Amino acid sequence: MNIEAGVLIINADDWGRDCQTTDRTLECVRCGTVSAVSAMMLMKDSERAARIAREQRIDAGLHLNFTTPFSEPGVSSVLLEHQHRLSSFLRASRLAQVVFHPGLVRSFRYVLAAQQDEFRRLYGAEPRRYDGHHHMHLCANVLVGRLLPAGVVVRRNFSFQPGEKWFGNHLYRRAVDSFLARRYCLTDYFFSLAPLEPPNRLQTILSLARDHTVEVETHPIAPEEYRFLAGGKLLRNAPGDLLVAPRFLLGGHRQQSAH
Repeated sequence: MNIEAGVLIINADDWGRDCQTTDRTLECVRCGTVSAVSAMMLMKDSERAARIAREQRIDAGLHLNFTTPFSEPGVSSVLLEHQHRLSSFLRASRLAQVVFHPGLVRSFRYVLAAQQDEFRRLYGAEPRRYDGHHHMHLCANVLVGRLLPAGVVVRRNFSFQPGEKWFGNHLYRRAVDSFLARRYCLTDYFFSLAPLEPPNRLQTILSLARDHTVEVETHPIAPEEYRFLAGGKLLRNAPGDLLVAPRFLLGGHRQQSAH
């Protein structure tokens, strides 16, 4: 399975986290500056957000959450305890996510499976793509444990230009992306919408989408990003011949390169 080349995917994270996040994202979907969402499970607005996505045919993937407490009323104390163990470990250090913790294997499986089950219940289908809150879907326990189904779309590491990060960081990201490409479907590039300055940064990112598949992550709950997207500035910055994909486009099998 591959993602078709030559498209730009503007993906909004945290869909369903709360009503304000959902509503701001929906505004951006309606004005054509958000083309897909990543849905949080077991949060305050997860159920309503799922109804909206299904009614309006919004492309939704699973936004795995190991670090922010589930806020939906009635979440079991057992699930909350497992998630608390994961959050305490992953947020203790910036390097925690690169360390495999054998004592948390059961907790990772339990918390991930609970979110998969809830996605199936709310969206009536298996999640076809995965990313993660605070990008923890790329932590060692998830990758080494092969907890994500083979063949699905998985968000890669951020793409950076030479000199933006130190060499060891580049090397680690390249190794992880190479590992992902052997088992999952990846975009060619992945960037954050922010920072919005200088303007040539975004123009360079958008230009890449003429010949590659580029995912841009955004958070419409952030005032600056919301104003930029809802005001249509993204489309004004985009090349005239650029295709903003209405959803993640899937085809036959092809491994993506690691950038």
